[in-house]
Amino acid sequence: MDEQAVDSVEELDRISVEESEDLVESRRRLGVKLRLARQTKGLTLKELAKRSQCSESLLSKAENGRALPSLPLIHRLVRVLETNISWLFEETEPEDTPVYRSGDRPLITLDNHPGDWAGVSVERIIPYKGGHLLQSSIHHIDVGAQSGDSITHEGEETGYVLRGEIELILDGEVHALKAGDAFCFRSHIPHSYRNIGDEPASVLWTCTPPTF
Repeated sequence: MDEQAVDSVEELDRISVEESEDLVESRRRLGVKLRLARQTKGLTLKELAKRSQCSESLLSKAENGRALPSLPLIHRLVRVLETNISWLFEETEPEDTPVYRSGDRPLITLDNHPGDWAGVSVERIIPYKGGHLLQSSIHHIDVGAQSGDSITHEGEETGYVLRGEIELILDGEVHALKAGDAFCFRSHIPHSYRNIGDEPASVLWTCTPPTF
């Protein structure tokens, strides 16, 4: 193996280790905040599991930083805990500025193991802060990745495919979309998506009121 190839392999190994460390830290922070929110509400693990329709063992793993809940489950958890998804994932309060530079925007990266939200990361366009009426993010979707089970919530959503190809599933109806295509729907309609192309996809996604 020549020196250039060795350097490339070492670089990939380094990036893989960094990504793994980031995911471990993401799970740890989520677990700490999930436990804090549950204890603030005065709920036991068993009570929260029952009200959010999941297993007590899964919640325990999430609180101990050993698992990331699926997006549908996260939505159920924040409803019961009366908090928001952004607070669970973001480490610091965003600066009070109208401009968010490339490379400085918060990026939520979920677990890359097989399952819901494997290979999906969410880049904030409008970092979460009280008072915003809109929520806007870029969803980066790896080849073959999907958002998981359909979700529903209040509000309205619109999106624009920046690159790649995705399938948007609305109440079981499949819509194939490619770069330049746009969509809009009411959020009470069960919705999910997946990357159907041979390259990563990115979708500018905006909704109101903020839910993520």
